[in-house]
Amino acid sequence: MARNEQLIRQHKILQLLEDARYGRTLDEIRDDLITDLGLSKLHERTVRRDIEALQSAGYDLDVETNQRGKVWKLGRVDRGIHKISATATELIALSIGRDLLNPLAGTQYWQGVESFWNKLEEEVPNGVYDHYSKFRETLCVYGVPTKTYEKHAGILRTINRAIVEHRIVEIDYQSPGRAASTRRIEPYGLAIYQSSIYVIAAAEEVEDPKERMRHWKLDRFTKATALDEWFKPDPDVDIQTHLNRSFGIFSGEATESVQIRLSSFGAAWVREDPWHTEQQLDMQPDGGAILTVSSAHPRELMPKLLSLGAEAEVIGPESFRTAVTDVIARLAKTYSVQPAEGQ
Repeated sequence: MARNEQLIRQHKILQLLEDARYGRTLDEIRDDLITDLGLSKLHERTVRRDIEALQSAGYDLDVETNQRGKVWKLGRVDRGIHKISATATELIALSIGRDLLNPLAGTQYWQGVESFWNKLEEEVPNGVYDHYSKFRETLCVYGVPTKTYEKHAGILRTINRAIVEHRIVEIDYQSPGRAASTRRIEPYGLAIYQSSIYVIAAAEEVEDPKERMRHWKLDRFTKATALDEWFKPDPDVDIQTHLNRSFGIFSGEATESVQIRLSSFGAAWVREDPWHTEQQLDMQPDGGAILTVSSAHPRELMPKLLSLGAEAEVIGPESFRTAVTDVIARLAKTYSVQPAEGQ
């Protein structure tokens, strides 16, 4: 068995015992490991060896006998390492971040956020928490999509495990307007973009290294199975560099430099709400500007362009300008038809 699999199990055992005030039996730990790590089976002896390895590493794991049988607990010393203090300002900042992460509800990430928040509530003095509560009432977070990945929690666990172990994953994937298909992917990592989770993975059947990496939206996964087949990660693939090449979440190594003419009104909006961290905004004598951004596909720029209407004009490359022209023509055709009476 690979060493990283042992480390993953042992880390998960510590998490399970942290959350168990009354401890867990070996059977309960084993069953939770199978569920949370997406395993097909796991012997009780393996769990016992993992616990013994943690004890040898210095973790305070105690066993006691009660009505449920032998129950393992995380000792007080190890629970104490999590005690932290926080100011009212820090609590406000963390609670805002917690609200922004609402779309991750149902995933292990959200469980971690909630667990950490509960620990903070227990540890901070009442006076600090009361001070935080008073000011938090005056600060609201809006605009977070009302979506949840609760139904995808099992799939996400499978993907996470495959990323760490470099396993090939067989997925059932359905894009809007297309029939579902079964694909084999080589997952490298995850990305959160505009409150959606994407799996950054290579399409196994694609040979061109510049075209292999794709971004698979987790919402479109209906099934994911980690196969007993492994892939060798490409050492030239860096997730951060890969994602920073493009304007949005569209995949593709090849990006194009897009120039957009902005009116003075449009330029003011883009200065106020930048489109990209690496955008270039060249101000013009009339108060307008030429905006330059990198993009892998016209569709990722389209929402921004349409939101500004006539205040933004794509001046190059021609393929992007044509794509915008086609959309505008289709919109004009749609709105030229009078709606039927009563509709």
